[in-house]
Amino acid sequence: MTVVITGASSGIGRATALAFARRGDQVVLAGRSRTSLDHVARECRDLGAPATVAPTDVSDPRQVDSLLDFATTGSGKVDLVVHCAAVVAYGRFDEVPADVYERVLRVDVDGTVQVARAALRRFEDQGSGQLVLFGSVLGKIAPPFMSAYVTSKWAVHGLARALQTEYRDRPAIHVSLVVPGAVDTPVYEHAGNYAGRAAQPPPPVASADKVAAAVVRLADRPRREVNIGLANTVMELGFRFLPAVYDALVTPMMKRLGLTRTPVGPTPGNVFEPRR
Repeated sequence: MTVVITGASSGIGRATALAFARRGDQVVLAGRSRTSLDHVARECRDLGAPATVAPTDVSDPRQVDSLLDFATTGSGKVDLVVHCAAVVAYGRFDEVPADVYERVLRVDVDGTVQVARAALRRFEDQGSGQLVLFGSVLGKIAPPFMSAYVTSKWAVHGLARALQTEYRDRPAIHVSLVVPGAVDTPVYEHAGNYAGRAAQPPPPVASADKVAAAVVRLADRPRREVNIGLANTVMELGFRFLPAVYDALVTPMMKRLGLTRTPVGPTPGNVFEPRR
């Protein structure tokens, strides 16, 4: 199996690459940092799997097309595309600089569209394939201080649902959505931050390996949606059916659980450029 993974340089993307490498699948690793991708590729090869790297900014459609072209040069087809790439910015809506906010949407929304378009075009040409998109529990609720990321994940959820409907008549092409809650990854450390305090994953926190294992299971048995997170359902039910209670509790809980006491100055983090 040939697996293309975006956002493969760290976090869930790296864990997913290693999970497929353990099975001996061919992995094509995409992300913005060649240095980080090369490191992950070496880890995959140490596990006995063929691994190649393709530095890619998913917000650029030409780079995404080149990524899929590159992935097909070996085996002639791509079996699975896992789109993990995303950036995050913390802060009140009116305090996050406009260019940072727009870049989050550019990467997380437009980037998802570009990857989906390029992947599905290849799947149609070859007659089969699977696209795995990453949503979030934040695509089903709306906490404060993360509005750009929340907006992007609501958009990704809508796109996935629409694509699943449109591809019902092509049963050999699958579109799946992974919906994790808080996950232990570097995304919080690398995020743009205008909240004045460092970010952290609020409990309960899943491991990146747990999420990666769910993606591998999806590859073997495609499903429309997979939720990962003990608190996801509780948060969604509160948001939908007890909105007044949710609104009263979510800001103090976010300040206590989603932000640390460590002060941090304004920074775009890795929104525009990778950290390493």
